[in-house]
Amino acid sequence: MKIVLAEKVSPATLAVFQQEPGWQIVTPDQIKNGLAAELADADALVVRSAVQADAALLSAAPKLRVIGRAGVGVDNIDTDAATRQGIVVMNTPGANAVAVAELTLGLMISMGRSIPRANSTMHAGKWDKKSLQGSELRGKTLGIVGLGRIGLEVARRANAFGMDVIGYDPFIAPVIARENDVTLVGIDEIFRESDYLTLHVGLTTQTEGLINAHSIAVMKKGIRIVNCARGELIVDQALVEGLKSGQIGGAALDVFRQEPLKDSPYFSMENVLLSPHIAGATDEAQEAIGIQLAQQVRDYLKLGVVQNAVNLPSLSHEEYAEVAPYIEMAERLGHFLSHATPGNLENIQITYTGRIAQGKTELIRNAAIAGIFATSSNQTGDPTGDPVNRINAAAIAADRGIRIQEDKKEFVSGGTGSVLKLVLHSSEGDASASATVLHGNSPRLLSYDGIDIEAPLNGTLVAIRNHDVPGVIGRIGTILGEHSLNIANFALGRSVRSQRVPQGQALAVVQIDVPSAGAAAGAIEALRKVEAIASVRLVELGKL
Repeated sequence: MKIVLAEKVSPATLAVFQQEPGWQIVTPDQIKNGLAAELADADALVVRSAVQADAALLSAAPKLRVIGRAGVGVDNIDTDAATRQGIVVMNTPGANAVAVAELTLGLMISMGRSIPRANSTMHAGKWDKKSLQGSELRGKTLGIVGLGRIGLEVARRANAFGMDVIGYDPFIAPVIARENDVTLVGIDEIFRESDYLTLHVGLTTQTEGLINAHSIAVMKKGIRIVNCARGELIVDQALVEGLKSGQIGGAALDVFRQEPLKDSPYFSMENVLLSPHIAGATDEAQEAIGIQLAQQVRDYLKLGVVQNAVNLPSLSHEEYAEVAPYIEMAERLGHFLSHATPGNLENIQITYTGRIAQGKTELIRNAAIAGIFATSSNQTGDPTGDPVNRINAAAIAADRGIRIQEDKKEFVSGGTGSVLKLVLHSSEGDASASATVLHGNSPRLLSYDGIDIEAPLNGTLVAIRNHDVPGVIGRIGTILGEHSLNIANFALGRSVRSQRVPQGQALAVVQIDVPSAGAAAGAIEALRKVEAIASVRLVELGKL
């Protein structure tokens, strides 16, 4: 085996490869004729963030089987090109969870005890003891938004300090929360009850701007906020105003919308602690990342074991061509259904019917789970998030205590079509939907919670549940028109009497063209005010 280390790694990382008899290890200082030439007969490439593993570079590596990224973000790797070339791309999520959790607690202590100000006044020759009386973490309520690897590490440490820990994460099983002494509550209760609030979620359409003027107004006066996740989770102007008014007692920020941070109003605010995105930057975390990656690459080359891959596993061209449309359909169906899940998810039931039940379904399963998690998990490779993809989705579900049940029904009466059905069982009820693929590449919704309906799983959808009374359809069209939203597709379904769906309910799934996010938001609010409409959900699935 030939392993090309394109960027510097730790001695411990290098040792993992050197322990394998007969393996050729090429370090950065040994690359004399360019990386492309070195990759001509390489089996594995290890990079950090500087090397661009683009399609052109990969075309020079006909034997390459795996690319290992020492870190989480894979923006410097063309994963589509790698997938087409049969190359597994691996990263190392979770290796820096302890580092991020420790900084989070350190920032909380620093705010409570005014450690930065105590240090600066002492260096200035002042003995300002009276103004530095602080407060303890003991007995305070810590609200954690996001209970992935990092959030749970924070919870464990906060419990050791005697804090009361509450958490919000609809995609963690209650049993995992209980085992870590976290009380699951709604997001509004997190805001109302927390003395300290820390964010550990990835960036999604649901989490962007989570800390805004409205949520700040709900918060307990004097709350202290820590953000070591993504800068986009906070509306900066709202936070600044909250800090100035005293509604927010303090903030500690390690991440920002634009980095490096320049010309910020935070610079002049004494009740804000700032650090330059260092949450995961410890010697131990970097060492752990390197060793973990080396072990993953080694195990794949020796045993074929795929760990923390961000693209699809190896398939023959024929196998991939057949299963790919159903992988895409499954992820879109999961994403569509996740918006309707009440309570905390406990169990995912997946039923394959028809031809897809006869083949490899692991990728379809994982795609469905990844879609379900898409509203709460980070897909962009953020180092403080918990990325979920089509390879690691089932493992992350298991980590979170969510059970996966799969059923296969190969025979379909009347044809050989393929249907995927998802049922999400939660602490407060169930949600279900089914879908298929038409014309080889068109994912279509077939049913939702017992109501038969055919709608595209594509683009921007508005899912509306309403009472089956006259005038509703016209009112929907009028409101969308008033907000300049063009209707691309309008699908309707009516309930039949069953235990799941009472008589008199109807469902509309409307595909719309969205000129701006504001236009869609205004239309959604207007639809929710219609008396005959029971619920409205906006689901962004993206174009095919």
